[in-house]
Amino acid sequence: MMNNTKGFTLIEVMLAMAVFSIAGLALLGTASNNARNIGHLEKKMFANWVASNQLVSTTLEVKWPPKNNLKGEVELAGRAWFWQQKVIKTTDKDMRAIVMEIRLKEDDELAISSLTTFVSKVEK
Repeated sequence: MMNNTKGFTLIEVMLAMAVFSIAGLALLGTASNNARNIGHLEKKMFANWVASNQLVSTTLEVKWPPKNNLKGEVELAGRAWFWQQKVIKTTDKDMRAIVMEIRLKEDDELAISSLTTFVSKVEK
């Protein structure tokens, strides 16, 4: 008698399930990593906006030299952002570098974002 059964053997089915499970785990890991990165990029984007806004307001002031080590808090996107302004002397006595650092918590050691601009003394 001839046995004409068609189909997959148990070994073939188990091998296919193993391949699909490994591929599924890889996709799940990639999706999880993507979600983490999106959150980080969102924080960086908002921190850059806060730094840019603070630098613009600083450059609009006419006081010379700009005040050093100013700190403050501003709200953007439903979250409080802490900024700190550092004024650095340059080789030109009529020019200063202003570094704006943004943090989520006031006592964070590392800034999320840091932008620098240069301002010059306005002749009257």
